[in-house]
Amino acid sequence: MSLFRGSNGIAFGPDGRLYVAEYLGGRISAVDLATTQVEIAVPADGPVQSPDDLAFGADGSMYITDLVPGRVWRRDPHGDYTLVSDEVKVPNGIACVGDRLFVNEMRVGGRLLELFPDGREPVVLAEGLMLGNAMQLGPDGCLYYPHMLTNEVFRIPLDGGTPELVAEDVHEPVAVRFDREGVLMVLSRGVDGIVTRIDQGQRKIITTGVMCLDNAAFDSDNRMYVSSYASGGIAEVHPDGRTRQVVPEGLAGPYGVTVDTGGAVYTADHYRVVKPTGPELAIFTHGIVAANGQLHVTSQYGDVRTDGTTRASGLNRPMGIAVRDDGALVVAEAGAGRVIAIDTEVTVVASGFTSPMDVAFDAEQRCYVSDETGAVHRIDDGVAIASGLAAPQGLAVHGDELFVVEVGLHRVLAIHLHTGERRVVAADLPLSPERPRELFVHGMPGCPRRFVGLAVAPDGSLHVSGDGTVLRIPQEIG
Repeated sequence: MSLFRGSNGIAFGPDGRLYVAEYLGGRISAVDLATTQVEIAVPADGPVQSPDDLAFGADGSMYITDLVPGRVWRRDPHGDYTLVSDEVKVPNGIACVGDRLFVNEMRVGGRLLELFPDGREPVVLAEGLMLGNAMQLGPDGCLYYPHMLTNEVFRIPLDGGTPELVAEDVHEPVAVRFDREGVLMVLSRGVDGIVTRIDQGQRKIITTGVMCLDNAAFDSDNRMYVSSYASGGIAEVHPDGRTRQVVPEGLAGPYGVTVDTGGAVYTADHYRVVKPTGPELAIFTHGIVAANGQLHVTSQYGDVRTDGTTRASGLNRPMGIAVRDDGALVVAEAGAGRVIAIDTEVTVVASGFTSPMDVAFDAEQRCYVSDETGAVHRIDDGVAIASGLAAPQGLAVHGDELFVVEVGLHRVLAIHLHTGERRVVAADLPLSPERPRELFVHGMPGCPRRFVGLAVAPDGSLHVSGDGTVLRIPQEIG
């Protein structure tokens, strides 16, 4: 099981531990780098919903950007929370300079602001940011920050002024950091894990291989530690690009899961697809199915793709996906309350559902859909083959049984297709409670809704996605 469901902002705390924000996981953990022991410092059931970055003030207080609800929090050394601001749109990068607090916005036309924990009105230092992100005070007393959209790094005096371009044509910058010697390090969010080292105008490219870097922190010995928003974990990066994994990588979700005819397992993990051959960057993947040598995925943000090619877009929260015998993709479009088919065009298969989550076909090509409000329907004859379920999501059919993940009761049920008889296949699944989620925020992607996928392998075993893990459940199925 993953220790981190993606790792985002990181910073050393007054106690010497490395604190790690989990945007998708909704919590902050502290890592003792000497022992690799991980302790949850800000739990997922507290006031913070989607922590993206953090910084420590002079008094030891932790300041947190809570991206989706647009809040900035202070957690004092006693563990008490106070709201600093709820007026920042998509707050992301954060920096403390003594008692002063600075935050930027990750949006087109975003702002860089100074905030005041005592309630004074924020001061806008800069506007027109093109997706701001992790920033830091430089040795010259200016605040450095990236523009993710334009591949640039800027700086600005702490009391405001005209932003100055420091570096352009930087590879997909996501974070700006300075090492203990004052050298500028710019992290890339790309697949190769590039760090651009800029020292007195001279650049050196360091390729770490850590997919989707998010942030970095330097210890007192100038050792560099990095996080990955896609694969989580914490890695130490040596000057030549070699890495040492301190906290193991893992799954950020996972969401959908599928098994091909050869028994290979594929997982949709929000920022990537995890394959037997290794992970592949595939932004915002949630539903997934393997068929005829191809991978088909859905994104809750509206897309359906086949091997990277967009088949449909502009949909309202597409979730589970299956392939019909004629090759058409059949998708549960949760936000629209319907099931659609995608071939040369998009057609409606059935509608009138409240929140359809997944679809599956039996041997006779009859289609089943789970409705999160509590039922599983057979579309072909309009029969509800099961009702009174607790948040059914993932579906799979094998033989005469339909399997469904009953998320509300943390279990997998088997339902006989002819008799309706039910049996519990697996219980006590590791599923944390669903938290409030906003799919979009100020035109930017927010947090996806949970989707617990289910797949059956050729040997009859079931595969179900949980919190940071895919579980294999052996089955003797006739």
